Amino acid sequence: MINPVAVPTAWSTAVPDWKERIERRSSLFPKLPLHDAYAEKALTIFKGLRAPDVDGFPEYGEICDEWVFDLVRAIFGSYDPEVKKRYLREFFVMIPKKNGKTAIAAAVIVTACILNISPEAQFILIAPSIELARGSFDHAAGIIKRTPRIRPLFAPPQESTRTIKNLNSKIPSKIMIKAADADIVTGLKNATILIDETHVFANRPSAKGVFTEIRGALSHPQNRHFLLQITTQSKVRPHGVFKSEIQTARAVRDGRLERPMLSLIYELPEEVAKDERWKNEALWPLVNPHLGRSVDMDYLRDELRKAEDEGPESMALVASQHFNVQVGSGLHDDRWVGADYWSKAARSDLTLDEIIETSEVCVVGMDGGGLDDLLGLCVMGRHAETKVWQVWVKAWADRDVLKLRKNISQELEEFDESGDLTLVDNIEDQANPEIIEICRRLKDAGRLPETGSIGMDPGGVGTIIDDLTDAGFKIDDIHSISQGIFLKSAIKFTPSKLKYGTIVHCGQKLMDWCVGNAKTEAYGNAVIVTKKQSGSAKIDPLMAMFNAVMLMSSDPKARAGVDDFLARPVMAMN
Repeated sequence: MINPVAVPTAWSTAVPDWKERIERRSSLFPKLPLHDAYAEKALTIFKGLRAPDVDGFPEYGEICDEWVFDLVRAIFGSYDPEVKKRYLREFFVMIPKKNGKTAIAAAVIVTACILNISPEAQFILIAPSIELARGSFDHAAGIIKRTPRIRPLFAPPQESTRTIKNLNSKIPSKIMIKAADADIVTGLKNATILIDETHVFANRPSAKGVFTEIRGALSHPQNRHFLLQITTQSKVRPHGVFKSEIQTARAVRDGRLERPMLSLIYELPEEVAKDERWKNEALWPLVNPHLGRSVDMDYLRDELRKAEDEGPESMALVASQHFNVQVGSGLHDDRWVGADYWSKAARSDLTLDEIIETSEVCVVGMDGGGLDDLLGLCVMGRHAETKVWQVWVKAWADRDVLKLRKNISQELEEFDESGDLTLVDNIEDQANPEIIEICRRLKDAGRLPETGSIGMDPGGVGTIIDDLTDAGFKIDDIHSISQGIFLKSAIKFTPSKLKYGTIVHCGQKLMDWCVGNAKTEAYGNAVIVTKKQSGSAKIDPLMAMFNAVMLMSSDPKARAGVDDFLARPVMAMN
């Protein structure tokens, strides 16, 4: 969680009316007291640079729209060269593909290096992979090569080190292009940092440390440097460092968080994106600010038509990359079909308390494993009036999983903060008592059936069975549920209920993640979801839900009758 930072009122970058501005195609920039002389000096340099990948090598002043010039003004005009103070230290830009993202980033970094007055300054563009780093280096080197006026300022680019040195002997500086998956990003001092494609960093275990290092380099009160992130939307559900960065950027834009940061996010309001109104061509210019320049309308039409033919995965990919629509769960060919309907079945106001209060009968599914697994629990209740199945989940994990599964450690820590997951030092001593408490609460409320109320794979739940029997549950209460092919009916049956609204859930981020992780494999004529196929990204709470579906499918009856249920008070959780 990033702590709020005091920002002078005049430098507030909140744009709470951004939805209306997007609709009107108005500027998304707040009104700021920019230092015009410095801003215009930078803009003059920027406009005079030549694009190395466009026929005729035109100047940026010819091919860019006004929003790009406003961005350059904001970046450089938020620094006061007289008092040597930078009022905005960070800039977050999210635009769809083909809107000139890499070209803009390279031109900004070249401009910054030309304007430099700090000895030994570094202007570093960090890409998430070697391939993207090479592309960024080629673009920066190409700008210098194709712009005769600035060519004498720089030494020949060093492709082996992806470095371009400024030849000013009194104020030496250099442009460096680094690949985060190969270069060590540490010890940053006196540096302007540009990050290309932030969303790809989400898959890097070291990303959190890289961003901490970068922000530490900007902490000096007289630092004239800045951090610019320029990215497209994630191709999958936002997670890891990208999730935290986009959340912060939106909070600053909306006025919910004060930071010396400007957020420029070209996206449609969530309600528009959710019901697929983004397919309306009239809305495309709203999120593609370079439409008609570097973005072609016919190209977008062709991409959409192709995606409609290829199916949901391609559709989600086009939505995210060309229209900045944030995708949900399950963006892969071998996804579980239920992922396509999961988000529509969410009821964000549904809680465990309400499920117990409104259900005539409840069952419990459990699934767990070793130290690198989650222990998942699902409470599923059948509504007394509508008969809709209602789902709530909780998970626990040994803290060692953060070391054993570093690639998902940040997400697990976020789920721990939200309460959907609890990280413990000892599963048996700390998780089991909470599980027993939940099961006892259901039993005391008269919601559990006479037998078979708790379903699990006994091979993966350790001492829970012993603790349940010690707490007064009978062996008949615990139902052994075989896994793999034996869960095929639940795996096949559940998507239909999600689609038709006869299964709803609490909209928990943990389950969104698990559903998105689930991968299927063919087994004879059946399709099943297994942990082995889904890999290191966890699905244990989802498997717990499948176990609960198996129990609820047998049409259980509660120990107490419906009349007793309606008259019985509900016990609150501590």
